[in-house]
Amino acid sequence: MTRKSLRWLVPFLILGCSYAAFSAITSSSEEGKNLRAAKAPPTVTVSKVQSGDHNVVIIGHGEIVPVEVTRLSAQVSGEVISWHPNFVVGGIVKRGEVLFTLESENYQAAVLQAEANVASARAALIEEQAQANVAQKQAKRLPKSQVTELYLRKPQLLSAEAKVKSSLADLKRARRDLENCNIVAPYDALVVSRELGVGQFVSAGTNVAILNNIESGEIHIPIAGFDSAFIPDDFIGREAKITLQGVLAIERIGRLERDLGVVDSNTRMTNIIVSLSDPYSMKSDETPIKFGSYVEVQFIGKKLKHIYRLPQEIVNNKKVWVVNQDNILEPRIVNVLRAEKDFMLINKGLRDNDQVVLTVPDYPQEGLQVEVAKPDLGKEQ
Repeated sequence: MTRKSLRWLVPFLILGCSYAAFSAITSSSEEGKNLRAAKAPPTVTVSKVQSGDHNVVIIGHGEIVPVEVTRLSAQVSGEVISWHPNFVVGGIVKRGEVLFTLESENYQAAVLQAEANVASARAALIEEQAQANVAQKQAKRLPKSQVTELYLRKPQLLSAEAKVKSSLADLKRARRDLENCNIVAPYDALVVSRELGVGQFVSAGTNVAILNNIESGEIHIPIAGFDSAFIPDDFIGREAKITLQGVLAIERIGRLERDLGVVDSNTRMTNIIVSLSDPYSMKSDETPIKFGSYVEVQFIGKKLKHIYRLPQEIVNNKKVWVVNQDNILEPRIVNVLRAEKDFMLINKGLRDNDQVVLTVPDYPQEGLQVEVAKPDLGKEQ
């Protein structure tokens, strides 16, 4: 009897457990719905945007190099008898200073000889002019058929005048050679190399040193294709800020000089030359920037109109989120003209007074209800 009773009770027990489980599931589902319904919408921070004009800032990097490099050589031959104390590798010499001096006795003698030749030629010319005057007076008493140019000594007079000119030319060359015994700096220069010493014989035309012109330097700035579209047509002469990064940053002002006029076959970039006057600060108290320094160059490009400037982190795949008047999220596809440091420049896809979301929710969706945080009046966008 006991076993039969248990058999009848088992189905009722199963039905009871099933009902209890169903009631529990139903209760938990209703509680979840109530919790979701009670969950607050995400809070976002927004900023109203306004379009405006924007000057494009173009940034490039390059190495500062001398505008002019000279392989110095003597124009005359001779023995080196002295040189300037700054005429050493790394030394700086000023325009017109004597770098080294050659033995000049032979050239002084050549000048004296040339001066003597000039005096002799002038004496011969005076004598010939006197004889020509006598011949001209005598010719007045002779028939015209007998008076010839040879009789009037015109050829002799021309020859004497030519000898004077030739002797003067020789004197000029002799004096020039004597002056060239002092080899002077053609400009304010940095001595890169020197290959001579006192007592060394130098032949004319032999390279003895390499000088870098420090009166001006230049920087070759490669410009990528996406930047070249924003370079104004009248860029020549515009100012450019040159910055040398370091423990203490050095800033100087240069000018846009020219475009090289070709596209580099390897990088497919154009190059703009930026000039820097007096990089070694020979004529000012500014901090010098040495040749070979790698610097950053910034200059103003074209002016863009009706531009929105947004932080890069809120622009994702050319899409930004805005909040409409009903506090509903809306996606906007925008056209990004260019990126400048931490900002994107946008010309299409937004309207003035749009509330752009600055703090995007983790899983933003179109139509999502959000709550807009109150603005912090102490901060300015």
